[in-house]
Amino acid sequence: MIVLLSLLVWIYLVCLHGRFWESGPELAPAKPLTAPAVDIIVPARDEAGLIGPVIASLLAQDYAGEFRVILVDDNSTDGTAAAAGVHPRLSIITGAPKPEGWAGKLWALSQGVAASTAPLVFFTDADITHDPRHLAALVARLNTPRVDMVSEMVRLHCTSWPERLLIPAFVYFFQMLYPFARVNDSRARLAGAAGGTVLLRREALRRIGGIEALKGALIDDVALARAVKKGGAIYLGHSGLAQSIRPYPHTRDIWDMITRSAFTQLDYSAPILAGTILGLALVWLVAPCAILFSGVFSWRFCIGLATFGLAILSYRPTLLRYNQPVYLALALPGIAVFYMAATVASAVHYWRGTGAIWKSRAYGVVK
Repeated sequence: MIVLLSLLVWIYLVCLHGRFWESGPELAPAKPLTAPAVDIIVPARDEAGLIGPVIASLLAQDYAGEFRVILVDDNSTDGTAAAAGVHPRLSIITGAPKPEGWAGKLWALSQGVAASTAPLVFFTDADITHDPRHLAALVARLNTPRVDMVSEMVRLHCTSWPERLLIPAFVYFFQMLYPFARVNDSRARLAGAAGGTVLLRREALRRIGGIEALKGALIDDVALARAVKKGGAIYLGHSGLAQSIRPYPHTRDIWDMITRSAFTQLDYSAPILAGTILGLALVWLVAPCAILFSGVFSWRFCIGLATFGLAILSYRPTLLRYNQPVYLALALPGIAVFYMAATVASAVHYWRGTGAIWKSRAYGVVK
């Protein structure tokens, strides 16, 4: 009966789970009716190799209103600030040492917010380049229809074989966790965001108590979305106007990205971890096992084939978004095992007190 349960779960996911598989919506280039001033805040720690084109793309925005870029150099040791260049619209803040209890990125963002005055603040990461039309499109969506926050999942780097196998799946699983249609539904409680691109009204930031109200959150984008949605509407979509230039050439690079925050996403809970692994096994492994180990055209084989067919069809739009062949969907069970193993490894790191390391900071415990 477990194979039948897996099929029922997939019918629910495809038909009733916020159309997560659509891999949308995506903002089109647009000009806002009004163009209020925007402060663009970029937290950066040891990003000398990437920061130059990122800042250049932000300074080149085709936006009718005033805007400036505030780079918060978060105690870099590689000359990040110098690599950013010099421009009248660019301000560089040398970050103060991180206080106890703050997550590193949020501490950097808080310093950028303290130095900003514009009615709109735009948080973006130090590895994302932007089409000149991007800022205008974000402001247009913030105002029509009115929301308090606009966030986008930017296009991730996807050229190496590890990226081609694992990065579209990362986006697909994110859509499954946070179906964009539900996030954008003001009647639904679900909130989510992608931290690489967040445009926010300053009044909404004040309402939630500022960045300080979130200071210990390691999943900072989701924490921000939850806080903002309690008092106003939010929007989450995909971006065709921004892309990450950070490469993940090796499988280990993607493994480290997942282990850094996977157990945090589960609130450091062993029961939730166990339930997650069992749930993932039900969703991803039962159908392939039924196909491989049941007699051909037996009822288990047929149900397993139908279930796996739904999974493949649901993954197709994400693969097409990343210009990848649909046959890569056949690797989904193996990809799921990879993500399951990385999630367990994230928990083991936490229990050992080591945490994942990113930019010489340990994740798992805020210090």
